[in-house]
Amino acid sequence: MSKVTTLKDVAEYAGVSTATVARVIHANGYVAEETENRVREAIDATNYRVSSIAASLRRQRTATIGHVLRATFPNTFYSLVALGAEQFARDHDYSVLAFNAMGSPELEREGIETFIGRRVDAILFTTPIDPTNVQLALDAGVPVVQVERPALSKTDRVIVDNYSGAVAAMEHLIALGHRHIAFIGQDPKAIANPLVRYVEEERFNAYLDTLASHHIDVRPDYIRMGKYYALGDRDSLQDGYRFTHQLLALPHPPTAIFATSDIPALGTLQAINENRLFVPDDISVIGFDDTYSAFVAPPLTTVRMPMEELGRVAVQMALERIESDHDEYNRPQIIKLETEFIIRKSTSPLLG
Repeated sequence: MSKVTTLKDVAEYAGVSTATVARVIHANGYVAEETENRVREAIDATNYRVSSIAASLRRQRTATIGHVLRATFPNTFYSLVALGAEQFARDHDYSVLAFNAMGSPELEREGIETFIGRRVDAILFTTPIDPTNVQLALDAGVPVVQVERPALSKTDRVIVDNYSGAVAAMEHLIALGHRHIAFIGQDPKAIANPLVRYVEEERFNAYLDTLASHHIDVRPDYIRMGKYYALGDRDSLQDGYRFTHQLLALPHPPTAIFATSDIPALGTLQAINENRLFVPDDISVIGFDDTYSAFVAPPLTTVRMPMEELGRVAVQMALERIESDHDEYNRPQIIKLETEFIIRKSTSPLLG
């Protein structure tokens, strides 16, 4: 079976970038005449999807939306966003083609090239890994919606108000009488990709700001930061477990722990149990996301992320862009969704 020619193959043959090939194919943006001729010769020489190119130039719709996901497992966030996207698309007679990038910029680019070749009407990114890959889709004339990330490219995006959600969690603990509140999260400074960093920054800044607003001193020994793991539920779980053991070994351990994800919060619960302490009588715990929170013992107080709603809104924005003049991104639309604070059994008033 012969190998299917990709956009990358054409670019390498012509000695140009894949973005330049996409601009020629979709007649979108300036390309020097000599360069355009080289690209068209490369298309002919590599036999690259000739019929698809002709169709795409006519801008025929395919009623399909590509969805590039950072991962489809083991993180529940991505699967629930994908579910919301697929349900909304189906209700509007569209299909969603999902691509699992597995945290790899190279795989992400392959997914985009595949979607361009299949002439999808729009591409969703949950969550983009490399900004240049987002630009590749835009250069090909494909509408883009970014999910839960700052837009480094001028595109539509749907995000969540992580800051307010984290403030609600901290205010809850303080209202219960807690003043010694630890933080378990991922170190924003250790995250090179700004597309990823801002979520952790929002949650950590909310922790610091809420303490400051109540005139509570920040204790550096109460702040525990792990690495960023693109696919690492297991690693995050171990971080929560390890950091909680460290916190409980302090001369003056915290009376409450705020974890910026439910996954490390599960590790926190295990560590507390191993120290023969009880949640919430001895120590209160709050997570973030509301993934597995209702099914642990005790059920976890957490901040619920509107994951399925993110997917639904992303598709809605994509459909609106498809129906409009999507070549113009001078006014990208930004929609911010609210979180919901869920009180369960892992928090209680400070005893004594």
